[in-house]
Amino acid sequence: MAAGPAGDLADVSSTPDENEYPSGFPHSICDDVPQDKYLCSNCNNVLNKARQTMCGHRYCLACVNWLVRNNKNLVCKRCREEDRSLEGDNSILTPDNVFNDAAINKEILELRVHCANQGCSWRGILKDYEEHQSGCDHALIPCNIGCGHMVERKKLASHLAKGCPNNMSPCPTCSQAMSPTELQKHICQSSAVERHPATALRGEKNQLPSSSGATEQCCFSEVGCRFKGTAEMIKVHQDSSHAGHLQLLLQVTAALQALLLTAKARGPDSPLQEALAALQLQGGVELDGGGIVGAEDVGVPEESATAHSLQDDQAAVLLGKHLEELQQRVDVYENIVTVLNREVEKTQVTVATLEQQNQSNQEIIQHLEIQVLEQQRKLAMKDVLIASLHQRITAQEDVSYNGTFIWKLCDISKKMNEAASGRRNNQYSPAFYTSRYGFKVCMRLYLNGDGVGRGTHISLFFVVMKGEYDALLSWPFKHKVTFSLLDQNHKEHVVDAFRPDLSSSSFQRPVSDMNVASGCPLFFPLAKLRSPRHAYIKDDTLFIKCTVDTLS
Repeated sequence: MAAGPAGDLADVSSTPDENEYPSGFPHSICDDVPQDKYLCSNCNNVLNKARQTMCGHRYCLACVNWLVRNNKNLVCKRCREEDRSLEGDNSILTPDNVFNDAAINKEILELRVHCANQGCSWRGILKDYEEHQSGCDHALIPCNIGCGHMVERKKLASHLAKGCPNNMSPCPTCSQAMSPTELQKHICQSSAVERHPATALRGEKNQLPSSSGATEQCCFSEVGCRFKGTAEMIKVHQDSSHAGHLQLLLQVTAALQALLLTAKARGPDSPLQEALAALQLQGGVELDGGGIVGAEDVGVPEESATAHSLQDDQAAVLLGKHLEELQQRVDVYENIVTVLNREVEKTQVTVATLEQQNQSNQEIIQHLEIQVLEQQRKLAMKDVLIASLHQRITAQEDVSYNGTFIWKLCDISKKMNEAASGRRNNQYSPAFYTSRYGFKVCMRLYLNGDGVGRGTHISLFFVVMKGEYDALLSWPFKHKVTFSLLDQNHKEHVVDAFRPDLSSSSFQRPVSDMNVASGCPLFFPLAKLRSPRHAYIKDDTLFIKCTVDTLS
């Protein structure tokens, strides 16, 4: 049964969150075929936040929100399918007619389900399903920078690093757009192995002077750097490309060593040896099989040796500065990484603490839910008890012990409409007695008729009930019964009487709560009930009198 009104029905949007189902859960995630009571009357999926209507049918919260918001005085879909004759005020879907069904929600959340994402082996209960979906590594999610691709959650980082067309960064040197992985491996300068070694050693000397606005080449162009720009751009490039330039110099040195070894292997008369000798005369260096030897080692003029020594010292100082700057940058990055590691450790501790708190809160919530359900059960039992006591008190107030009973029926128009629609086609009067210890009897009224009188007459019947003193009475019941429809203007009462058929089971000693009703199926025509000459109905109230002749 419904646990309470859904007061927030009109305020809650049916728009789902990122990992929520907009209406019910699909059948495909359930391990077993779900029962009909777990299915939504609108979407036919497993109920999500079940709501129960006054007519007893169930809908998802999102479904009933949508139906109420987009339709006016909409009749319950299931009521229309089952029996249109039963449609009434209780079948109209309105915010006041819909209640939260806590009991069925608790049962649904305990259903055994599994993850529908391909490759995922997770199994559990429906209560944990949406939390799993929000973190499932196999779930398809859209790229978070808007490229339009749907990728598995566990592959999102790889997609962003390698395949996302929206995640491209330009190289600061050549401005070529590349993915992060390509950018890490990218080297703007081509190999200088094919260039002449002697030319590579004189790169800085052959720099042509130019004005600040003209395009210039990098001083390492002779060893393979292709960058060009203004003097300011050249300076920024040289300050930020130490690693690339050192790599080019290492390549040139390796190429020279390979040439020396090849020349030595071919002998002193080979053309390659002669070319190296010419290079030695032009550059003031001696080329040996083990590398490059300075001029002071081969007896060149002292001034030339001194000049080359100064150049070497300057190059060594410049290289030392560059290496020192690189080391400083490495130290800074190491410090940053250390700080980030500490922050990650703190975050992990915080997350662990929050998870423990969340687990504790979930246990408290579950305990409170159990207590609420128990209180709701007790309240329902008390409501039943109160209704029973109220019915007994009312019966005691209306009871008669002299064989005469006047039955007052209020709201007669509403009751006649209910009888005509079939929602409540008959009703019983309170019980009364023929004497203090006599027969227990009552009346049964069909306001729209019964049997031959259906739709044309009021049908009124007499019912013998099982009483406390039946063992002391003479059976069968044989007293004359008189029915009267009272004219409230005191002009002309309608009277009909009958004597019991002693062979009928209706007047034998009851073996159940009451016997089959017997009486007048054509008691009074409906067409004359509102006659202007009489006041059978006045102030929407009707009076029927029953008299049992105990003397006959």
